[in-house]
Amino acid sequence: MSNVAALTGSTNPESTVPTPQRPWAGRRSERLITFARLVVFGVLAIGLTVVTPLADVDGWAVAFLILNFAWVIGITSRLGTKERRNAIARVVVTALGVVAFVPWLSIFATVLWRGYRGLYPGYFVGDMRVTTPDDELNLGGAGHAVVGTLIMVAIATLITLPLGILCGIYLTEVRGRLTFLVRLFVQSMAGVPSVVAGLFIFTTVVRSMEKYSGLAGGLALAVLMLPTVSRTAEEVLKLVPDDLRSAGYALGARQWRTAIMVVLPTVRAGLITAGILGVARVVGETAPLLLTSLNTNGFVWNPVGGTLASLPTYIFAMFNYGTEYSVARAWTGSLVLLSIVSALFFLARRLGQRKNQK
Repeated sequence: MSNVAALTGSTNPESTVPTPQRPWAGRRSERLITFARLVVFGVLAIGLTVVTPLADVDGWAVAFLILNFAWVIGITSRLGTKERRNAIARVVVTALGVVAFVPWLSIFATVLWRGYRGLYPGYFVGDMRVTTPDDELNLGGAGHAVVGTLIMVAIATLITLPLGILCGIYLTEVRGRLTFLVRLFVQSMAGVPSVVAGLFIFTTVVRSMEKYSGLAGGLALAVLMLPTVSRTAEEVLKLVPDDLRSAGYALGARQWRTAIMVVLPTVRAGLITAGILGVARVVGETAPLLLTSLNTNGFVWNPVGGTLASLPTYIFAMFNYGTEYSVARAWTGSLVLLSIVSALFFLARRLGQRKNQK
């Protein structure tokens, strides 16, 4: 360290640590120019969709790409071959990224624009027992659907999270003879259509109980949630350094004790993220709930007491009613559901960032 300090002319060890660089990011002025160009071309593309046969988002995307291609051809006409290829690649990647982002933004904007009308202070505490779908939007609410969704997701989480973590431990720590079959089974379950999971629970649970219930809905969601939790837990457990396991074995701990006392606490945030991603995967499922829990117009707190409402089935029922106010209620339910899913993904992202910082 003294040699490094002598060469750098500094006695502070922290000053010898190099500052991370990102040469691919470009200077701030270049990023501002690129942003301004994208905004200008986006506005011009909107103008072209008005005065030409191009229409809607597809027409805007075509016009936006044409403008960017014309611009890159113009600026690269006097550049060398290497600089021309670099400029073309940068503009093409940026333009395609913007085009890919626009449909996603359009979905959010459409749901927000059409869904905010039905929001009012009593929306999350009201239900539809004495309100018809065609009544004014300041009557009724979707509180019963939110409660039903929370109940069924909680059932699915209580079943799936322990099973998913145990599956991940078996695949990464135990590595027994059935590892290949277990991994193949989990990967196959990830591709099972949601309606098939609903039919399975309908045949085995609903017909046995002779009634629809929130328990059946939670079991159907658990079938769909298990592959996501298992695969995510497996990938998270693979990140644990083998040195930690070796340290546990060196202290005389058995394999199961090392897994519980050393491995799992190390990736606690990652396992929580796995659960959140699993919930986000199933919270918007409609088909399995139509076959297992159906829908109801009032609050139901007993998951085995009968039919149970959920946000997806509430949205489905409101759209099926087909009137102006019922469709507006469906858009409001879609806004609430989209907000929940977005919040879950944001929370998972934040937990992942905290884990990386540690």
